Amino acid sequence: MTARGIATDGVVNRLRFLALTRGRPFWELVQSVEPLRRRVNAALIDLAVREMPPRPEPLSTMADYTSWASLTDRTYSGRHVAPHHSDEGRPTPEQAASLFARGEEMIPCPRSTVLFAYFAQWFTDGFLRGDTNVPRDPRKNTSNHHIDLNQVYGLHPAATAALRTFEGGRLKSQIINGGEFPPHLCEHGKIKPEFAALSVIRFGELTEAQRDTLFATGSDRGNIQIGFTMLTVLFLREHNRVARVLAENHPRWDDERLFQTARNILIVVLIKLVVEEYINHITPYHFRFTLDPRLSAALARAPWHRENWASVEFNLVYRWHGLIPSTLTVGGRELPMAQTLLGGPLLPEAGLARLFEEASRQRAGRIGLFNTDPLLREVDVASIADSRALALAPYNSYREHCRFPRVRRFEHVSGDPRVVEGLRSLYRSVDDLDLYVGLFAEEPGSPDAMLPPLLTKIIAIDAFSQALTNPLLAPRIFNSATFSPQGMRIIAATRRLADVVRRNTPEDPTPRRVAMTRLGHP
Repeated sequence: MTARGIATDGVVNRLRFLALTRGRPFWELVQSVEPLRRRVNAALIDLAVREMPPRPEPLSTMADYTSWASLTDRTYSGRHVAPHHSDEGRPTPEQAASLFARGEEMIPCPRSTVLFAYFAQWFTDGFLRGDTNVPRDPRKNTSNHHIDLNQVYGLHPAATAALRTFEGGRLKSQIINGGEFPPHLCEHGKIKPEFAALSVIRFGELTEAQRDTLFATGSDRGNIQIGFTMLTVLFLREHNRVARVLAENHPRWDDERLFQTARNILIVVLIKLVVEEYINHITPYHFRFTLDPRLSAALARAPWHRENWASVEFNLVYRWHGLIPSTLTVGGRELPMAQTLLGGPLLPEAGLARLFEEASRQRAGRIGLFNTDPLLREVDVASIADSRALALAPYNSYREHCRFPRVRRFEHVSGDPRVVEGLRSLYRSVDDLDLYVGLFAEEPGSPDAMLPPLLTKIIAIDAFSQALTNPLLAPRIFNSATFSPQGMRIIAATRRLADVVRRNTPEDPTPRRVAMTRLGHP
């Protein structure tokens, strides 16, 4: 691997990266002066999002031209770059997917734990949702386009109602081995009548015994993998805990107000975790981004501060399958990844706190080529096939759109000879390189960086604009009238996922390390 330089990243991009990853004492001084920290925080976020033209996008996946329908129908995904209708010089999706295959050993990530991988999938699945119809239409989505915790609350009011107790603002739950979990979705292989509004992906492929182990959750993917289920269970517990706190302090509030206020609090807690732990983990900068009540007021006039509309590119860049090891530590056992699918029954057995600690101590894989477990090969094939069906522009077009120089040779994408040879053997020229392949072939900006520059920039642009345009963060809404004084204190006291785990695992008081970043890394 070779360090990237100005010729590859461009003068402005490279100097900005070096400024933010050097001079730790300076950045620590900036963060120690509160008024200065707030101004720099807002300025850096605004600068990051402005690296791409703001919403509304002229085009969506509806058509190759702009219409009123394409500007308003959000069942189609947004599109950052105009379509490119040519497959000349490109391999088949199956051939291109071979570039992602993991060898005998996983390539480890320099910074991330498995908990980061779990959180990334769970968090993004809330708003990056493809079409679930059969046959599937890659142009369509089933997203609410907001960070709204539908993983817990459901995508629509009928699903939310099915999950509520309508007592004290709480969600339905059950106690197993001393811990709180969602109720089971099925009985004798059939969805219980009370949960008729809920669904599960590929339900018909499951045996009766498997169906009876599923939890009733807001997401149709809520039981898909143990990490996804762990986080849903955690936020279910936090919702019911917060509802009880509100009920104790506001005895005159009815169930509806208790439920809605608890939901508001949890959505902002999640957004705060995304900004202050998740994004700070991704970026190798010394400055740490924060979410505070004044931030939205500072950014409210920014041209990108528009209603959310998830893009097809944002969905595509989040296929981080290389993060997942081929074996996962669960309850003290090393399990093949396949045995953690539909892994809900493993949670009460091992205990939620222990599972979070195990995920925090296990090293994740590096995001990039040659590092996806064979079990997930078909997901890479489908991702490349979807990008072709949607006529996504090549990798170089997106570099230009995000203010990077176009690369002229495969060696400019990566200094790794294996990557260069793999790309050259399948693509006619670097201008033919698929976006999906190029994103993961590109070399990180430094040895400690976990993501390459173009992928980092697209993630930062969409993640910040997705999180910070949430209506709950609006200046007139982000206050104690919306969240209650107790809710404001809960939000202020939450900086890391570890805070939420500690508050919600009374059955296991053992101190646990819960972190997305490996021990020993800042």
